[in-house]
Amino acid sequence: MFDGSHFVSVHKSHFNEGPEQVHVSKFYKEAKDGKFVSCLQDDARTLYQTFRKGVIESNNGPCLGWRENLHSPYLWMNYNEALLRAKNFGSGLVALGLRPGPSTFVGIYSQNRPEWILFEQGCYCYSLVVVPLYDTLGPDACAFIINQTEIALVVVEDDKKVNLLLDKAPKALRKLVVMKDVRPATLQRARNQGIDIHMFDEVEKMGAARDVPEVEPKPSDLCTVCYTSGTTGNPKGVMLSHMNVVSGVAGVLLQLGAHKPRVGDVMISFLPLAHMLERCCENGVYYNGGAVGFYSGDIKELTNDMKALRPTLMPAVPRLLNRVYDKIYSEVSRSGVKKLLLRMALNAKEAEIKRGVVRRTSIWDKVVFRKIQEGFGGRLRLMVVGSAPLSPTVLTFCRAALGCLICEGYGQTECTAPITLTVQGDFVPGHVGPPVACNAIKLVDVPEMEYYASQQQGEICVKGSNVFIGYYKDPIRTAETIDEDGWHHTGDIGQWQPNGTLKVIDRKKHIFKLSQGEYIVPEKIENAYIRSQYVEQVFVHGESLKSCVVAIVVPDVEVVKGWAVQNHIPGTLSVLCSNPDVKQLIFNDMIAQGKVVGLKSFEQVKDIYLHPDPFSVQNGLLTPTFKSRRPQIKSYFAPQLDDMYKHLD
Repeated sequence: MFDGSHFVSVHKSHFNEGPEQVHVSKFYKEAKDGKFVSCLQDDARTLYQTFRKGVIESNNGPCLGWRENLHSPYLWMNYNEALLRAKNFGSGLVALGLRPGPSTFVGIYSQNRPEWILFEQGCYCYSLVVVPLYDTLGPDACAFIINQTEIALVVVEDDKKVNLLLDKAPKALRKLVVMKDVRPATLQRARNQGIDIHMFDEVEKMGAARDVPEVEPKPSDLCTVCYTSGTTGNPKGVMLSHMNVVSGVAGVLLQLGAHKPRVGDVMISFLPLAHMLERCCENGVYYNGGAVGFYSGDIKELTNDMKALRPTLMPAVPRLLNRVYDKIYSEVSRSGVKKLLLRMALNAKEAEIKRGVVRRTSIWDKVVFRKIQEGFGGRLRLMVVGSAPLSPTVLTFCRAALGCLICEGYGQTECTAPITLTVQGDFVPGHVGPPVACNAIKLVDVPEMEYYASQQQGEICVKGSNVFIGYYKDPIRTAETIDEDGWHHTGDIGQWQPNGTLKVIDRKKHIFKLSQGEYIVPEKIENAYIRSQYVEQVFVHGESLKSCVVAIVVPDVEVVKGWAVQNHIPGTLSVLCSNPDVKQLIFNDMIAQGKVVGLKSFEQVKDIYLHPDPFSVQNGLLTPTFKSRRPQIKSYFAPQLDDMYKHLD
């Protein structure tokens, strides 16, 4: 089996508790000596330089693509034009009063579109720092970010987003640059708040006329502050330097080997550019002279966009692939013949994949999978999946059905996106691959959860050239995350596989991501539900392969019995627990309590299981300080939890 990582044994004296093995990439010789890749070429150490490499590499080929509407073909802007327009836009920002240099922060609040990249590269021409804002942050968090980073200017997509910013306009905000037309009422509203509005193309023209000399960034300069929506409290601003981002891109390109992006490749851009996964993917494509086509902005029309663009590269998230999988299986479920054909096709293609054959030309591709492949444009050769775990069943199905290389990665914003990536030639699902060449990984004991490095399990810790500088203006949270030896503690629990790959098996803080990428804090939800008079104890559970949460509830025996007597329902608590009316009563009251404290719809449970016996220290479900022992409760109720999800599926 392909093995993608070396390990170096490190003993207790060296780090925390151990014997911790430090795993590094096999694709970079110096990694064994604790050196990490930070660039692939000496003259490509910043995103300013990598983009210019792409201009030369592509021989001024197509760079940015977009559609006017869903019926029109893609239009393309070539590299030289993109470079010139970016430089002009950056020069225009300086003309509007921004001081060149890495202490000036500029906001952008927009969906993916060519202007996003013109803005980003324009900022790099003058060493400005990019700060993305996005919808799911909400107006309060956006205002907090603008205040904390003292942003005077935000580039905004349209009228609606301008108004969202004006709703909570922070004092620091002085200017908005808008890509699409805004209504006169909006202009007036901004004026009343002392905020000037300029049009994007007007700023470009201003910059071209001024032609301010460029101020090229250094690798150590701050490149972006990427805010991660915190599960509690304000979002944290992850500070990333040019070196951080370029090293992340370099590590992935080395891991992809011969499959990396190249001239002639076209990538579809639909995952939010506000997040580092998409930013890294796009910058990797520009570095190699490939082209990026932007989706038209409506995720429901993604198939329409892909058919028009016919991409060869695609970053994706599990949610999208889960939908493809579910759709195919619901279509064939109505016909025995189709079901049989699909099973035969999958068996044949899986056997090929195990032999290392990845293709779209077999008889099964023509007969069974052609429609799926055409839905993705028919030319896909590489897909990189990240952001949440993907089930092995769906991964294997997609590899067979799409006939392209699918790599699964694990990462965090704090590590500029990539930490591990599966390697071509390894077709065994169920892990996220070995480390990339820009970092090392070790697992650290988490005794309270019974995970030990000596058993190849523990908290995933990362050290390398892609690890962030720290949280912006937040030394306390920085110190909680990066230890004095420079290891970033991810909060995820991993397990080494025999072939040197990593499997992510748990979360240290009791926080998990649902399949759509939303973070869940179970304790917060439990605190809402415990306010219900019918609830004695509650355990909220969710899984990263599922889109909703469920709960185990121990009812309050007195209250439930009292209600049962009034309603002439006989029986012990055990009997009442299996009564559908009792369940409905408790469920409805829990949801009502959740609404009172403002739980979002994805935080509300979709099903509950009533259990008559309380969690206790004696039965091993509570700690001596009466806290829930979450891993133990989860394994104790595994059949009931599985059963609830089966019915919800």
